[in-house]
Amino acid sequence: MRNPFLAGAVVVMTAAALAACGSSADGNGPEAAGAQRPAASGPAAPGPSRPSTAPATPPAGEPGEPTAAGPSAPAAPGPKTPSDAITPATGTFTKKQKEYLEDRVPEGMDPAAVLQTGQETCDRLRYLVKADRDTAVGAIAASEIPDAADAVAGLCPQHQDLVDEAAYAYTDGTHTGKALRPGVYRSASPTAGCSWRIAGAGDKELASGASGAGESRTITVPKSARTFTSTGCYAWLAEGAEG
Repeated sequence: MRNPFLAGAVVVMTAAALAACGSSADGNGPEAAGAQRPAASGPAAPGPSRPSTAPATPPAGEPGEPTAAGPSAPAAPGPKTPSDAITPATGTFTKKQKEYLEDRVPEGMDPAAVLQTGQETCDRLRYLVKADRDTAVGAIAASEIPDAADAVAGLCPQHQDLVDEAAYAYTDGTHTGKALRPGVYRSASPTAGCSWRIAGAGDKELASGASGAGESRTITVPKSARTFTSTGCYAWLAEGAEG
């Protein structure tokens, strides 16, 4: 005669096994729900690494600061709204705002949205200047803020000095010929792999070096230079012309 206790135990164990299978099949198990798999993370924005003292984006929740590190988008191609038809849905544009918007508003687009893009560029520059001025100049020189010149000229002229300085900066890469401007330069926000090399006629090395992350260096590009190569240094800002 079958033991009723054992028979009852078999029934209970079978029911428990079926319940467990049903839970996984329904997507309620930890693997199905992803409970044990942490989300992958990555850098918040592309571009050269910079020291933590000069972040590319402001802390979350800080009022009035830009919320994204990516560069503002340039004006879209295609037919533009005539300047006399650029009017906001409510309120009015100032003279400076109208000048900025001229030939920048695609047909059918709200001009206020285009204006906001320029204002966000100004906000980003304002934040970068507060964090580290050299990084702000370097970001313009490296084209991380492609519409900076237009936004500054039309909406925040107080930052014109940044645009002017960026025009004389070297960015990472190889510079030759007319792109070479003899003078004294300092590195802005270099990475841990910052290195440079200056060569003259016949590729004869005139100077070279390296620095760690955040360690600014000063170099002189002589008149005899024919090639200047920079890697991981982000940007070199001019300090003065060579004597």
